[in-house]
Amino acid sequence: MSDLTLYVTDWCPFCASLTESLAERGVVWNEIDVDRDEAAAEKVRTINGGNRVVPTVEFSDGTTMTNPTGAQVVAKLAKLKG
Repeated sequence: MSDLTLYVTDWCPFCASLTESLAERGVVWNEIDVDRDEAAAEKVRTINGGNRVVPTVEFSDGTTMTNPTGAQVVAKLAKLKG
């Protein structure tokens, strides 16, 4: 199990860019397609004030980021590892 969950769709260019960036950095994540998981889509809406915005990233501490860069995600993961 990873410390990182990405809420994505398969058609989103921002999702593809983020996953490519994280893969290049060797980051491991759980991926949930909000087009295929209505509960996940609802969670993303709750996080984003009613909007289903992807990519939405959830960290092990429960914090989230919406449409972050790979560098932002990596920096947050480093901070969590302390």
